Amino acid sequence: MATKIVLNDITIRTILQPGDLGYVIYRHGKLYSEQYNYSIAFETYVAAGIYEFYKNYDAALDSVWICEYNNKIIGFLLLMHRQNNSAQLRYFYLEPAFRNLGLGKKLMNLFMDFLLERQYGIVFLWTTNEQDAAAALYKKYGFILTEEKASSTFGKPLIEQRYQLLLAK
Repeated sequence: MATKIVLNDITIRTILQPGDLGYVIYRHGKLYSEQYNYSIAFETYVAAGIYEFYKNYDAALDSVWICEYNNKIIGFLLLMHRQNNSAQLRYFYLEPAFRNLGLGKKLMNLFMDFLLERQYGIVFLWTTNEQDAAAALYKKYGFILTEEKASSTFGKPLIEQRYQLLLAK
């Protein structure tokens, strides 16, 4: 009989370790291929963005939240600073077995706390129309859909969506 996983069994760290970024790129490529039929173009898109994050990383402005269960990465979220006091939410994923435990909400709370502590004025993210559960979570935190565009960037036709949230000053 499998052990029931509970939220308290999952640790979240904010310090990157060797192998973390490569693993996150790999898991994005595999998960989105298996679940949404995205091509390898998606994995290369993630790799380019992760490299951009690492290259421009500033501990005062950026953060990562790495979720682990039994010393294995099972979730990830990244906050990347942008120009004009803005931030971008990127590469939010949870392994399927760790969904519906409240982990997504916990990560969003940590993300929002960091945004407010750093006094960002706006935060945005890009997703696709296929990410219904993610979009619902973002909307619960006040994000609104501000842009849509047709795309085949990830190897199939879909709609890319931009959500943003203006933060009170």
